[in-house]
Amino acid sequence: MPDKKSPIIDALARWEDAVLKPALERFPERKPAFETPSRIPLERFYLPEPGTEGRYLEKLGFPGAYPFTRGVQPTMYRGRFWTMRQYAGFGTAQETNQRFKYLLEQGQTGLSVAFDLPTQIGYDADHPMALGEVGKVGVAVSSLADMETLLDGIPLDKVSVSMTINATAPILLAMVIGVARKQGVPVHKLRGTVQNDILKEYMARGTYIFPPQPSMRLITDLFAYCAENVPKWNTISISGYHIREAGSDAVQEVAFTLADGMAYVRAALDAGLDIDVFARQLSFFFNAHNYFLEEIAKFRAARRLWARIMREEFGAKNPRSWKLRFHTQTAGSALTAQQPENNIIRVTVQALAAVLGGTQSLHTNSMDEALALPTEKAVQIALRTQQILAYESGVGDTVDPLGGAYAIEKLTDEIEARAWDYIQRIEAMGGAVKAIEEGFMQREIQESAYRAQQAIERGEQIVVGVNKFVTEPEPIPELMRVDEAAQAAQIARVKQVRAQRDQARVDAILARIEAAARTPDAPLMPLFVEAVEAYATLGEIADVLRKVFGEYRAPIVV
Repeated sequence: MPDKKSPIIDALARWEDAVLKPALERFPERKPAFETPSRIPLERFYLPEPGTEGRYLEKLGFPGAYPFTRGVQPTMYRGRFWTMRQYAGFGTAQETNQRFKYLLEQGQTGLSVAFDLPTQIGYDADHPMALGEVGKVGVAVSSLADMETLLDGIPLDKVSVSMTINATAPILLAMVIGVARKQGVPVHKLRGTVQNDILKEYMARGTYIFPPQPSMRLITDLFAYCAENVPKWNTISISGYHIREAGSDAVQEVAFTLADGMAYVRAALDAGLDIDVFARQLSFFFNAHNYFLEEIAKFRAARRLWARIMREEFGAKNPRSWKLRFHTQTAGSALTAQQPENNIIRVTVQALAAVLGGTQSLHTNSMDEALALPTEKAVQIALRTQQILAYESGVGDTVDPLGGAYAIEKLTDEIEARAWDYIQRIEAMGGAVKAIEEGFMQREIQESAYRAQQAIERGEQIVVGVNKFVTEPEPIPELMRVDEAAQAAQIARVKQVRAQRDQARVDAILARIEAAARTPDAPLMPLFVEAVEAYATLGEIADVLRKVFGEYRAPIVV
């Protein structure tokens, strides 16, 4: 720590009184003292030597204080580790529930649910459009009965639930609320996240249903409902992950994600919501890719840039509104089918970058995911990767350990500046929605993806086991396969739900949803909760909204 004669000492004292002491009361540090295995004491975080402070306070600040370059919490992982949240979902709700319980037994600290494509785009398992896709890339959920099975034995007042769901996010969240009520868990105690980020679906992923404007209405409606009823729930996970998976570079990932975030903030403000109420429930989702130093700097730059946007562009007053809290997943696009064991090393490097960058939550991919859904053994190795980083490496024992490193600070500044230039270009077009409608971000991502692939094919970018250090193909290891009987079982289940429910009650609530959807600004979330508790299916609710809102058809981008 600096000498008491240093001018930085006054700022440090103010930070300790205003930020650190309240944080330590809420989250005491994990150990009474932190030191290396050689018994060298570790400071909470490190400052420049006296006389070399330069722009320290302006650019870096203190952890847990604006502009949050060094982290959103003053003690970061000294207080508690990041949430270890393995993404899982396949086949039926019962099969996925068994995988969830396995992961919790192995030390996972939060659930992350993958849904199949029919669930993501609002079709029940027995719809013709669902044929061949039920349970294939995630779990099939058609009704509250499926959600009850999926979360059976999971204490929702203790385990947070993250759901990768966008177009149908309000309906799936309504189902979680329905299960909580059946468990007797007060809704205000629910913790978790819905991705609920439709703009990146138009840009990079494709699981949209409705046009942009009604989709934005559904998002802000969910914001308003949760602000009043489910205050601990993250109402959106603004996703750069899929933008990166589609081929963007790190700067584009930051820029396009934050531009989307600005569009959501504006939509919420236009709907009359208080920024200092809904902003604290916003969260982000980033990719951790291979280039170690750039990835660490990317996370730091994104935090600093969002803090400035929220405080200076939108005028948020509460410091909690300025914080960019994010989940990270290691890069699926970086996994290779060749020499799949190499993916363990890739994932370790990526996960370490996420931790050094200050993530709040982390998923580590399994080594066999380039081939199939992960086996239990591969999932266990992926989870153990996080646990070794947390409990053996000591990387979390001091905050922002690479802060002040010349290369890291230069990269952080450069990513921030370049991302801001992109954001200003998007704002000049009228914001993210307009830029997406014009195909701007899509073209930028496509061009970046093409450049990256060309570099691999020319041998300028080495991918070990693919274009260098290649070996003879080995036998394919044992893979996870979804039982084809899952589709038939899910179809039978949804038909049984329809046969046993009060159909008149369902018809009445669906009619009320249609009327509300046709009425601008009418709240929909309370009706979704009522509908799922009557066992209206996801597809039935989505079809009512399709009838009113229509379906989006993407423009051809050249």
